[in-house]
Amino acid sequence: MSHITLIRHGQANTGARTEHDYDQLSPLGQQQSSWLGDHLRTSANHHPRIYCGTLNRHIQTVSAMGYGAEAIQDARLNELEYFNLAQLLETQTGLEIPTERQGFVRHLPKVFTAWQKDEILNPPESFLAFDTRVGQAMTEIAQGQGPALVITSGGLIAMVMRQMLGLNTQAMAQMALAVMNTSMHRLYPIDGRLSPVLFNAVPHLEAPDRHYAQTHI
Repeated sequence: MSHITLIRHGQANTGARTEHDYDQLSPLGQQQSSWLGDHLRTSANHHPRIYCGTLNRHIQTVSAMGYGAEAIQDARLNELEYFNLAQLLETQTGLEIPTERQGFVRHLPKVFTAWQKDEILNPPESFLAFDTRVGQAMTEIAQGQGPALVITSGGLIAMVMRQMLGLNTQAMAQMALAVMNTSMHRLYPIDGRLSPVLFNAVPHLEAPDRHYAQTHI
């Protein structure tokens, strides 16, 4: 069993309100990703296997990191469809989609809870299906030879932490809100199973002149 380093994509289109519009790195997201790639090479991190989702922001992130030609794309590493879930919940229950960050912080846990309880009718993907595909992808990657980098999204990273730590849905939502753009999260095999040993690390953004680039959205 090999260790896995999960990486959230760079900052995307923060003004978006649809899945399509969000799926594009901002100029800052490109820069964050480039800095991360430089950091990994400078620190001689060895990752013979690199994976990413098939969303534009995943592919753009791994390319800006300088690893685009090496990455294996896997749709199981794609993000949950938050905007589509939120729009369905608004239509079905009247829960309004917020337009400012503080409202989003309160809104996301409500969406996750309704989704997990199957209270959102005809979702693009069930909570159980998301849980299952994420678990299957992590298991297969962990069984490969050598450390792996996985470029993905915050919701998927939160689901992995839920699976590793037995988190409830509220805690999973709080975890998703905490994940920073281009942050690293490491899973290490301990006693035959993966365990988190690193969360939300951004060493490439720790210099004082880069603090502005420590973004959550």
